[in-house]
Amino acid sequence: MSFKTIERQAPVRAYRSKLFVPGSRPELFAKAAAGAADVLCLDIEDAVAPSDKDKARENIVAALNDIDFGGKTVTARINGLDTHWCYRDVIALVERGGERLDAILIPKVGCAADVYAIDVLVTQASQAVGRKKRIGLEVLIETVLGLENIHEIAGASRRLESLHFGSADFAASQRMRTTNIGGANAGYAVLTDKDGDTPRDSHWNDLWHYPIFRMVTACRAHGLTPVDGPFGDYADQDGFRAQATRSAILGCEGKWAIHPSQVALCNEVFTPPQQEVARARAILAAMKDAQAKGLGAVSLDGVLIDAASIRQAETIVAQMALIEARGS
Repeated sequence: MSFKTIERQAPVRAYRSKLFVPGSRPELFAKAAAGAADVLCLDIEDAVAPSDKDKARENIVAALNDIDFGGKTVTARINGLDTHWCYRDVIALVERGGERLDAILIPKVGCAADVYAIDVLVTQASQAVGRKKRIGLEVLIETVLGLENIHEIAGASRRLESLHFGSADFAASQRMRTTNIGGANAGYAVLTDKDGDTPRDSHWNDLWHYPIFRMVTACRAHGLTPVDGPFGDYADQDGFRAQATRSAILGCEGKWAIHPSQVALCNEVFTPPQQEVARARAILAAMKDAQAKGLGAVSLDGVLIDAASIRQAETIVAQMALIEARGS
């Protein structure tokens, strides 16, 4: 191991599903609070029309003071730093939103200074009203500039808790030839060799693998939580499940739900399968027994396990413990 250690600075939360609720639809707040999502995001940005921004902000402030969100993590997505709504969003949430808000999601972050700017506002506003609860920051990586500067962004503030990937705005920023919000594209494929199969097979590739892989790497290097973003076709449950599963395997701890029907899918995919949990617990038990006997590695069901196996197993068991605590 390196002499430099990675400390998880972010609070450890269950983050399988993050349901977005437009701030302009206050009639949905209580229903979302009573639902199955681990995290709620009250949105003042893309889900709200420009003419409704001010009213949506007031709706969210009122909800933070009046609605019982139970044990959920509650966040709010503010407007971007390049808008005149941004500072008003931050000040209203921090100074008038009571003590219930857990974190603020910053959209379209391009550099570390963007995070620093919001941190300054949150810190000063918190001091002004004597807030007791620390408000965290979440960053939405959805531009090529943000992806290029992702490691600097991930280390920009001690308030940072998580990074999220937004495929639609990222596609626009990179000028990708796709209108999908997440999901596959038939044109992003390769054919098998011309002298091989007849007809030749077409193998689709994942447009989003590289940015999500980079995001997860940056999160793990800075002790943050990686979260996959939206999947636009909420009628395509199989497509959603496939994209969420590959994100989970890459290391993401959760995914956005832009429709209530996607919450159960998120919770399903990002809950470790029971056989994986049972295997992880068996590994920890076997290694504990091996260490008591002075052994560094043993065989479990014909497969070698060692110290690296312990670290893998501990990750799965800890994740399951978080989910079980959330359920209780």
